[in-house]
Amino acid sequence: QVQLVESGGGLVQAGGSLRLSCAASGRTFSNYAMGWFRQAPGKEREFVGDMSNSGGRAEYADPVKGRFTISRDNAKNTVYLQMNSLKPEDTAVYYCAAGRYLASRWSAYEYWGQGTQVTVSS
Repeated sequence: QVQLVESGGGLVQAGGSLRLSCAASGRTFSNYAMGWFRQAPGKEREFVGDMSNSGGRAEYADPVKGRFTISRDNAKNTVYLQMNSLKPEDTAVYYCAAGRYLASRWSAYEYWGQGTQVTVSS
């Protein structure tokens, strides 16, 4: 089992920045690829990006490319999502997830955090 806890969400004005953190406990964090997803009210869960277990590879969804950056610190069992130039359409609950390989499909991930709300005002 891997337990994931997100933090860092909040209310920010358009153009601002937030950094989300996802702290893991349980099984060896460095064995898992980590993904970030988001879900806005009335919409399906959407892939944001992911990072390989070593941190050597990252992928991003087109809507966030160039604005969001994923990083991880395996010594701290934590993955981060740095979000810059935020837009109102980035408003959603953001989830981190752990899985065995990089994937943009939410069903590929085994473990999920509880989510953290990000609200971007215009």
